[in-house]
Amino acid sequence: MEKPASAKGSNRISRRVVGLWEQLVGEALRAQEARGSLEIGSSRRRDYGSSSYTVPQFLQDQTNIESILQAARDIEPENIQVSQILYEYAFTLVHQLDPMSEGRDVLQLKTGLSSMISKKRIQREGQKLDRTDDIQVISDYYKKYRERLDIANLEDEERKQQQESTSSGGMPESQEWRSERLRRAYEIANILQAVIDSLLSDADPVEVAKLDLASQGKVILEEDAKKIRKRRAYNILPMEEDGVSNPFSYFPEVTGATKALLYTEGSPRFPYDYVMPENRNLDVFDFLHYVFCFQKDNVANQREHLILLLASSQSRKGVLYDGHRTEGSAVNEAAVDDVYERVLGNYMRWCDFLLKEPKAKKAKDATQQEKIYLIALHLLIWGEAANLRFMPECLCYIFHHMAHDMFELFRKEEVEWSSQTAKPSEDGSRELCFLEQVITPVYQIVAAEAHNNGNGVASHSAWRNYDDFNEFFWQADCFDHLSWPWKEDAAFFMKPKKRSYDDNDKTVQHAEPAALLSQTRGRRVGKINFVEHRTGFHLFHSFYRLWIFFICMLQGLTIWAFCNQNFHVRTIKKILSIAPTFAFLTFFQSVLDVLLMWGAYRSTRHHIVMRMLIRLVWFGALSGGVIFLYVKTLLEDRQGTGSTIWFRIFYLVLGSYAILHLLIGMLSHIPWLRIRTAEWSKYRVIRFIKAVHQERYFVGRGMYERLWDYFRYVLFWVFVLFCKFSFSYHFQLLPMVVPTRLIVELNNINYVWHDFVSKNNHNALTLLALWAPVVMIYFLDVQVWYTVTSALLGGLEGAKDRLGEIRDLSMLRKRFIDYPQALVQRLQPMNSSRASRQISLAEGAATDGKVIRSKQDAINAIKFAPIWNEVIKSLREEDLINNKEKELLIMPEQDVMQQNSWRIHWPLFLVANKVHVAVELAAGNKKNLELLWEKVNRVEYMANAVEEAFETLQPVLENLLNVDGAQWVRSLFGDIKEAIGSQAFVANFNLTNLREILKMTRKITKQLWRNKTAERVSKVEAALERLQAVVMNGFLPQDIREGFERWDHSEKPLFTNLNWPDRNGQKDAKRLFNLLTVQKINASKTLDTETIPRNLEAQRRLQFFTNSLFMHMPEAPTIHKMFSFCVFTPYYAEDVMYDLKKLCEENKDGISILFYLQKIYPDEWQNFLERIGLTGHTVDTKVDEKNEEVILQLRLWASYRGQTLARTVRGMMYYKRALELQAAQEGASTADVEEGLQLSGGLLERSAKYQAELKFTYVVTCQIFGEQKKKGAVQAADILYLMHKYDSLRIAYIDVVETMKDKKVTKSYYSKLVKADPYGQDQEIYSIKLPGEVKLGEGKPENQNHAIIFTRGDAIQTIDMNQDNYLEEALKVRNLLAEFDREDISLRPPTILGVREHVFTGSVSSLAWFMSMQESSFVTLGQRVLARPLKVRMHYGHPDVFDRIFHISRGGISKASRVINLSEDIFAGFNSTLRQGNVTHHEYIQVGKGRDVGLNQIALFEAKVASGNGEQSLSRDVYRLGQLFDFFRMLSFFYTSVGFYVTTMMTVLTLYVFLYGKAYLALSGVDASLQADNNIIQNAALQSALNTQFLVQIGIFTAVPMIMNLILEQGILRAIISFCTMQLQLASVFFTFSLGTRTHYFGRTILHGGAKYRSTGRGFVVTHIKFAENYRMYSRSHFTKAMEIIMLLIVYLAYGAEDRKAVNFILLTFSSWFLALSWLFAPYIFNPSGFEWVKTVEDFEDWTKWLYYKGGVGVKIENSWEAWWFDEQTHIRTNTSRFWEIILSLRFFIFQYGIVYHLHVDEHSTRLNVYGFSWLVLVVIVVIFKLFTFTRKSPKVQRLLRLFQTLLFMSIVTGIILAVVLTPLTIGDVFAVGLALIPTGWGLLSVAIACRPAVKRLRLWESVQEIARAYDACMGILVFIPIAFLSWFPFVSTFQTRLVFNQAFSRGLEISLILAGNRPNSSV
Repeated sequence: MEKPASAKGSNRISRRVVGLWEQLVGEALRAQEARGSLEIGSSRRRDYGSSSYTVPQFLQDQTNIESILQAARDIEPENIQVSQILYEYAFTLVHQLDPMSEGRDVLQLKTGLSSMISKKRIQREGQKLDRTDDIQVISDYYKKYRERLDIANLEDEERKQQQESTSSGGMPESQEWRSERLRRAYEIANILQAVIDSLLSDADPVEVAKLDLASQGKVILEEDAKKIRKRRAYNILPMEEDGVSNPFSYFPEVTGATKALLYTEGSPRFPYDYVMPENRNLDVFDFLHYVFCFQKDNVANQREHLILLLASSQSRKGVLYDGHRTEGSAVNEAAVDDVYERVLGNYMRWCDFLLKEPKAKKAKDATQQEKIYLIALHLLIWGEAANLRFMPECLCYIFHHMAHDMFELFRKEEVEWSSQTAKPSEDGSRELCFLEQVITPVYQIVAAEAHNNGNGVASHSAWRNYDDFNEFFWQADCFDHLSWPWKEDAAFFMKPKKRSYDDNDKTVQHAEPAALLSQTRGRRVGKINFVEHRTGFHLFHSFYRLWIFFICMLQGLTIWAFCNQNFHVRTIKKILSIAPTFAFLTFFQSVLDVLLMWGAYRSTRHHIVMRMLIRLVWFGALSGGVIFLYVKTLLEDRQGTGSTIWFRIFYLVLGSYAILHLLIGMLSHIPWLRIRTAEWSKYRVIRFIKAVHQERYFVGRGMYERLWDYFRYVLFWVFVLFCKFSFSYHFQLLPMVVPTRLIVELNNINYVWHDFVSKNNHNALTLLALWAPVVMIYFLDVQVWYTVTSALLGGLEGAKDRLGEIRDLSMLRKRFIDYPQALVQRLQPMNSSRASRQISLAEGAATDGKVIRSKQDAINAIKFAPIWNEVIKSLREEDLINNKEKELLIMPEQDVMQQNSWRIHWPLFLVANKVHVAVELAAGNKKNLELLWEKVNRVEYMANAVEEAFETLQPVLENLLNVDGAQWVRSLFGDIKEAIGSQAFVANFNLTNLREILKMTRKITKQLWRNKTAERVSKVEAALERLQAVVMNGFLPQDIREGFERWDHSEKPLFTNLNWPDRNGQKDAKRLFNLLTVQKINASKTLDTETIPRNLEAQRRLQFFTNSLFMHMPEAPTIHKMFSFCVFTPYYAEDVMYDLKKLCEENKDGISILFYLQKIYPDEWQNFLERIGLTGHTVDTKVDEKNEEVILQLRLWASYRGQTLARTVRGMMYYKRALELQAAQEGASTADVEEGLQLSGGLLERSAKYQAELKFTYVVTCQIFGEQKKKGAVQAADILYLMHKYDSLRIAYIDVVETMKDKKVTKSYYSKLVKADPYGQDQEIYSIKLPGEVKLGEGKPENQNHAIIFTRGDAIQTIDMNQDNYLEEALKVRNLLAEFDREDISLRPPTILGVREHVFTGSVSSLAWFMSMQESSFVTLGQRVLARPLKVRMHYGHPDVFDRIFHISRGGISKASRVINLSEDIFAGFNSTLRQGNVTHHEYIQVGKGRDVGLNQIALFEAKVASGNGEQSLSRDVYRLGQLFDFFRMLSFFYTSVGFYVTTMMTVLTLYVFLYGKAYLALSGVDASLQADNNIIQNAALQSALNTQFLVQIGIFTAVPMIMNLILEQGILRAIISFCTMQLQLASVFFTFSLGTRTHYFGRTILHGGAKYRSTGRGFVVTHIKFAENYRMYSRSHFTKAMEIIMLLIVYLAYGAEDRKAVNFILLTFSSWFLALSWLFAPYIFNPSGFEWVKTVEDFEDWTKWLYYKGGVGVKIENSWEAWWFDEQTHIRTNTSRFWEIILSLRFFIFQYGIVYHLHVDEHSTRLNVYGFSWLVLVVIVVIFKLFTFTRKSPKVQRLLRLFQTLLFMSIVTGIILAVVLTPLTIGDVFAVGLALIPTGWGLLSVAIACRPAVKRLRLWESVQEIARAYDACMGILVFIPIAFLSWFPFVSTFQTRLVFNQAFSRGLEISLILAGNRPNSSV
């Protein structure tokens, strides 16, 4: 586009205008600063410039302005003058780079800086300022700054630390702090030095000469400025950072891995001018960096990556060396081989497939270092490959050639550039040569194809996606075609012609420039192995064996039924008609093979084409021969001659083929035979048969399982199919035999219309109407049987896994005594010495609370206590419990060494109040001790409480009293113990006085656990004296009392000179006080410890955690030996944390998010207030006072209850906390454990921290974090806060750098990784340039792909940002990762570990509860069965754990091609399975998951998933899995993936088929003719079909797994209650509505495409959705279809047989009415305040305004019906779409054709002219409509027009009345005409929309548009009237509120209405 003159440079913006603009903006900024900010984090956002300026990216790229400004802000509070100098320097830099402020945001930046600088300091044109003063100021400031920070002393300490050789095991926190402080000081020095250099260039030389720069610190400043170059941010390992101690140097596996990378002697020497690294030795990466010109940060990134991989592998192989650090060796060969095989495994398979010798073979028998060279080279290529990482075999091709170059370079004496790979660039730069010369050429062609897809609009077959490019490298001729280096004029690199789309959705081709075309030779390479044509035939093509099997079984069962189940030769001949059917269908499949490869023939391999042709000829000949022989057999049988020659030939041919086919199938799919077949592949015949029988690709080979696994899933499907076919035969097919025969023989059917087909063809359409729904149900009820069977099997498997054993608090309490042993056995590493002493859980279980007095149990309790207490602390930190509950749940310290007692001290919630009850029992007991002790033991943990209290009281009193008092206590307790031992305690002691003794003891211990005061001492003395009196005078028997008389007469007082307990003694006293005290909620209410904790979420988590301790899981390795892993979270622009404004912002009802959360989580809100020490009122006050700490805590509390990134990050960081805790425990000595010492603090804690950092990393890929920083977005500040809070958190993002070149802005893209520094700022760790724009495909996988290079570890867990984690679950992660080493679960080790999810949004609303129940059943029971026994579990999203190395070398953890990979996650499972991976599922660990909570959110999610499944059905992955799985595994895969949506769609289609069949019977007159025979109309088959359809429709079979899961995990009673509650809350309505959503979007995607990502929001449902919004969203997917169903029901009611108009009609059509009404009104039933009158009125006004708004260019669909209407047509783009739209629209014309022959005015005529006359009536109606809608702006014409319309209306009414009076026309006929013509009009509209270009040419488009508006207006009114009617009644709104929301929010909603005051709704 031509730039305006003002932009060309001739007319510059005047300086006066710029100055005025700067003043204006400056004043605005100062005003903004004066107002301040109400939100926490404003200071952090100021760091990004949001308060005054934003630094343009192109300036950041050329200067360090951002650092200068940050330094100025830091210095400003200390020295405003230096700060102003820095601001001025920044201003000068900006002005020099862009003097005319032409760049984006430059003018705003200058203005912001001007506001920071004193006016007098701004340099004007032509003026020179004296800078010597500024130089002096800076020098003086830095001198003082250095002295204030004591830099010299810090440097000395750092040098001393580095010189010392210590075995401290890690870098102390003080050293970390010192290092960061020095780094920051050097940064300041570097910036100040640059400023001084700039000032010196502007200063007067004479004045400069006067300065004594040396005395002013100039030399020191220069030296400090140079030091910053040696200090750069690092990720995990500080490899090259000067001044940073490496704590990981004390880990032998890390030092060994580092040494393994060193550059060894004998390798080529580096040239003399090569700059050696300063702080480390040369290594293999330096060599590869030099010769192949990789980017510097890529090399640094992969160096750390490989070191950590080798270290992790070595740690699992064993200890490298012991105690000889100075003689440390490199990692051993086994560790290198392990990493080598995993990284290069895919490359080896690729070479084997292409029959190429792998270059890696040269290193097979070579040195360890050469293998490391290959690993490093592969990682470097992968690390810089950008989007090419989705093309793993392309990377193999690049690696193959570069490995060859590398080995060639090894032979040379001196290191040289690789001339084959990297050539010098034009400017001589080497840094980007690999990127520009190897990666960029391929990227550019991929990008050109991606940009040609029209943003997903283009057909898949019209452009090459990632898979197409990758599969090009599956051909051996790719080596000749592409050569090395790239032959860029090859056809592979030929760019496609650009395409765009005009207004009529026609593709417009734009030719490429001639220069570009001239560079290419030959034909452009297109699709290779597969073409994604948009057709439903893909469903048959991919799963043809399934469809052929069911079609043949249907044919066989039907023939058997019609043969009256008589077995004879003729029956056999008829049944053998299956053979021609089978042959024809296989031939049809081969035809589809040919047709669906159209578009790939010129690029695909020749043998693929030959295979298709061979199959086509073979199956063509076979089908022709079989059909011919069968026809001959039938003719032979009809002749009746008794000859069977043809039959024998047919039988022989058929038998031979069947045996051959069966044999080949067995050899191809039965595991043992398949292995043998692979061995026989050396024979050409075998290879030929295999190639013809089954396609051979690089992927999909060897997809077989163990024989036992094969037997299990075969047995499963044999049972399912047996049930299905038994049911189908007896209840579907057999009952249809008699009616069919009767209808075929009927000749007296009276057709009331003009019949074309049925009358002389055995009533064919009648048979079709009856059989069609039965056949539909036959095909879909397999899903029903699968669902039921899998639910039962899943329940059994869950019970086997011990799920649900602990399902309530009573069970949790009973089993608590087993938890220490269970936890030690499951979650702690096993060793032989301990294993020999372990008692099995079965033997050691105790349910009566009896204390097990053994050393091992006590040690187990010691190990258990820290873990349990950390879990309880985490619950308190999350506000799930309060302080009192925490105190009760905490397990006390186990002081097992006291008196050699191994008694376990249990938490108070188990033993609280037990002593009090025991005393009451004892006081009332008059019998022997055994009976009393038996009563005590009956109550859980009572005996334990009594014994602990008794044993604790003695040492507490002894330590408190003086020598005489202690002796008195010892004697007293000795006598009591003696009496207990002799069974004389109850008989001799007065137990009634125990109450008073207990009371006095409580008084004593109440004071002892507090600090000593005189008042407390006196109270204790008084209580002791009273205690002595009670004991001596009432408790002791007479004989024992006499022995204590000597103390009564003693002159020394017993209870003086008390020894007040120390800290440990106070703990014992407090524990004893809690044991003896009755726990109370308040002064009048006793606390029921049986219900602790009270919070339901806390209960659920503790129950699951404790239950999981008894489940089967691998033994836990030590932290040192566990697999390292990374958590990976993609993030775009969702909420990081809720800001205060969003929390407090109220909707129209006065409901804010904060208010909503307070009502949903009332107990957690109170716990939060208790934690921060405030009340609700004081919180409001603190917020009003802008107390940042309170506001931050409030924001975090709310954010942790939403679906925010903060919640996810907090949860995932529990992994590190858990690993640190476990590492600290493992690091403690045995003596430490047995003595009960603390396991944290100092050296042990630091060592655990660094061990955890080696094993765990967390990367969040925030795609647009860079843009958010520039804009000063709140998300950027919040992300920075999270980085600062969690030091292990890393943020990866895409940085877009704009540069000005020739007055054009060019963009460069970088992948960056940052972390937070101690000052809260982000530090750049790595920055790797990309070849171009990242997003070529779907956004999320592209976001993951760019950042995956920054992940670490052997495994990677993909976590979405709406997930959560829990500390107690994080403790089990090393058990989970140990699954990767298990070889007993399958033929192959796992590559994806499936993890259970808990949906935490279930309490938000009834819809959220429905979704959580449905989701929970799928992620538990459903995936349990998919994994075992079916072996078809894929990756269904997060939080699965991937074998990271396996997947990064095979295309990544998702696929990204536009649209086709919309459901990107599941393709990772497909890819893993196709590449011989193994996906498992594990339920002993869980992760939280948030789901959509509102109907619109749920519908959008369902639409996305359904559309994604529609695209999956077209994909090559589904095709190959369907083709290459064995038959039974293929069945499992189909019915658990796209088959679920196919059967869902068939459920709705069955209803349509049934209703249209009934409409046909009613309108044609057949219904009345068949009325005499009820066996025909009301047969069992039809009823069975309808019943099955209805049960599927309302979600009953969806609920079966849900119910089974509830029974398993909650018990039968609670499961029944939950299910009944769901039904009362209209769950069936919701499931029926969801059925429509899935059907609509899946079907539309198959036919038309249009799949796209739909953002659901993930927010809280607190707002009312307007009627118009619901109408826009559901009009085409639900409302129109519901109206169609209602019209069919009306037709059937009006014209069906007479006796079906009452009860029978209702029973027969109930499911149809239920579906139609659910689809119409569910959006309003589940809409908050959906029946509130005021909102109903507002909704109607809004809807009418939207409906009649005329629209225009750029108008959004939310504002105009026209814009929405046009948007609804965008899916009709291609001629195929138009064809199918027209075909499907023809069904609407049956209404008119049938109804017009039932009009009385026709007088029962069946002539065609009756139908023709009805079209004339329709035309007249259309003309009349146009006359009534015709308008003109002229007032005069308008008045005449209105008069004419009035007269016309009166004439029409008069004409109708006269016609009714004078002709046979009746009033019913008038309504019947409307019933007939309304569907016809809709059909015509649909056809007109499909033929839009032609209609526009005929100039009828505006008329079509007005008629469509009228239809929508009428449909909207019909939907709105019932809503308006119900809104009149206030109780309806109240009921609906209770229905939609849970009870807590319902109360909150009512309160908000009461408190609304003068709000509009308050008047209602």
